[in-house]
Amino acid sequence: MIPALTTPLAGLAVTALLAYLLGAVPFGIVMARLFGLGDLRRIGSGNIGATNVLRTGNRLAAFLTLVLDAGKGAIAVLAARAAFGPDAAQIAGFAAFLGHCFPVYLRLKGGKGVATFLGTLWALWWPLGLAACAVWAAVAGITRYSSLAALVAAVATPLAALAFGRGDLVLVTGLLAALIVSRHHENIARLRGGVETKIGQK
Repeated sequence: MIPALTTPLAGLAVTALLAYLLGAVPFGIVMARLFGLGDLRRIGSGNIGATNVLRTGNRLAAFLTLVLDAGKGAIAVLAARAAFGPDAAQIAGFAAFLGHCFPVYLRLKGGKGVATFLGTLWALWWPLGLAACAVWAAVAGITRYSSLAALVAAVATPLAALAFGRGDLVLVTGLLAALIVSRHHENIARLRGGVETKIGQK
């Protein structure tokens, strides 16, 4: 269940730091400013991710935010794998995710990490990323709740990794899933209360 550690600790530490700084870049806020949408933290849910950008009505800005947030997780993983190996790739993916959720640039007040999570999965092992995206799309399409789709996809991911015979990815995906559930505690409360905002609702 635990990947073999072959990279020197110094290499892992540098990888984690650089991946965290990359993951901490708040592309949602950047896009909102570029498109003149105002301070994203004062719009809708106040979240800095693509779903909240979509609530402004600007689909292009939301799409770019989604791609960039997913991309920073994927780039961190791919760069770490190329430089060191699979153990560093997992560290990089987790660190980039932490950077998005707790960005140093925003006093640790970041997003919920769904796009970064999906981008990280695609880079770690694309079949797992595809499975998570399929689950997200199916749940979102049926319920119109982005948060519920994210929760179901996140929880399903370590189970899928185990079912696909990728035991080396169970630990990292399990940790990521646990953080996503934690970051969605307010959404969970709203879902239970029937007042959660649906996709496309301003």
